[in-house]
Amino acid sequence: MSRLPGTDISWSMRRRLVLAFGVLLIVFLGLAGFVLDRAYKQSVAAAVAERLQLQVYALLGVAEPEADGKFFLPDLEEARFSQIDSGLYGLIYNKDGTELWRSPSALNLNVDPAPMVDSELLPGQTSYGEHSTQDQGALAWASYRTYWEPLDQLFFFVVMESTAPSAVEIREFQSTLYLWFGALTVLLSVAQYLLLRWGLRPLQQLAQDVSAIESGTQDQLEQHYPRELLPVTDNLNLLIKNERERQNRFRTTLGDLAHSLKTPLAVLSTALQEARSAQHFTEQQQRDMSEQLQRMNQIVSYQLKRAVKSNQAVLARPVLLAPVLERITGALHKVYRDKEVSVELMLVEGAQFFGEESDLMEVCGNLLDNAFKYGHRRVQVKAERKGKSLLLEINDDGAGIAESQRNFVLQRGARADTVKSGQGIGLAVVVDIVSAYGGELKIERSEWGGASIKLRLG
Repeated sequence: MSRLPGTDISWSMRRRLVLAFGVLLIVFLGLAGFVLDRAYKQSVAAAVAERLQLQVYALLGVAEPEADGKFFLPDLEEARFSQIDSGLYGLIYNKDGTELWRSPSALNLNVDPAPMVDSELLPGQTSYGEHSTQDQGALAWASYRTYWEPLDQLFFFVVMESTAPSAVEIREFQSTLYLWFGALTVLLSVAQYLLLRWGLRPLQQLAQDVSAIESGTQDQLEQHYPRELLPVTDNLNLLIKNERERQNRFRTTLGDLAHSLKTPLAVLSTALQEARSAQHFTEQQQRDMSEQLQRMNQIVSYQLKRAVKSNQAVLARPVLLAPVLERITGALHKVYRDKEVSVELMLVEGAQFFGEESDLMEVCGNLLDNAFKYGHRRVQVKAERKGKSLLLEINDDGAGIAESQRNFVLQRGARADTVKSGQGIGLAVVVDIVSAYGGELKIERSEWGGASIKLRLG
């Protein structure tokens, strides 16, 4: 078998499937982990934004303007606003970015207010962002722009919170996620391997059974295989059976041929010895030798047909019927040119035979040869498909076959007509081939009074 460059066909199916499912599992769990991690980060960010918004509303609720334009916030419910460097900071800016108030917790905070004082932000809207500082680290902020009616001015209420707790929460989630996904990967990998091993066990058993058949310790595939493997195992069993029958047939044929030729050879040997003694061949000796030679030719032909006749071809390709019949009738027209037989082919379009073409040639050749030989002027061939079977009917306008002789002529060597030449095994060979394909053959009378041979193949 040719191999593509860079490919290795020696890998077992189990290794291929384990590798394929392993890669698929890693990719799937990796994507799932990425999606969960991203979703959790977004949920944490949303929670931080919601907390900051609530803290902004808390500042708005207690803010009181002073005479100098600054603000005084006497009662802050959140205690962290009162603790220096607590991680929660509050600031108030005017529209120019001038600081008007900062919480006690933000005494050491040094930030640039420019990103948080957005002139395009409408009153009642909140913007969010992150700010990195040298001392407090990364800070998440929320800036709310509001219009203070008594002062007829716009202000920015800003709340900032350290992202360190959120980062710790995310890292803990990631550690837990990686731990569980790692354990899940190992568990699913083991389960996948066990399931593949269980699923591929019938194939392994099939390989063992085939090896046992090759070694001669087993006659056929006897295990109960899954439904998907039944067509393969059934065909293998049938192929094994056909091959053994073929071998037995060859052995039997050789034995029969040797035994059958003993008598004609003995007669010829005796005739030759008598001719050698008499120094010439008498007319009777010549007839005896001719008769025995003809008999030997008949025996050889018969045994060879037995030896080469194939059983049902399980994996054979379909054979179109029309071309085969045309070749046979063309040859018979030459053999029986003096009779000027008219052949009528009535075939369904695309009629096919599923089997060996040589078997079809043997069947049709014998039947059409008899139709040409015993018919007068007309031969008719009909063919149609019925399910998986091929129905074939050959009619002639000859004398026909008497009902009392129809079973007799199907026997080997039996001939109803001893006038015309022939070996008397043609119909028997046809019966053997038809039986091998699980079909049947019937002899009836045609509408013209001759023989009508009807057979079903398959």
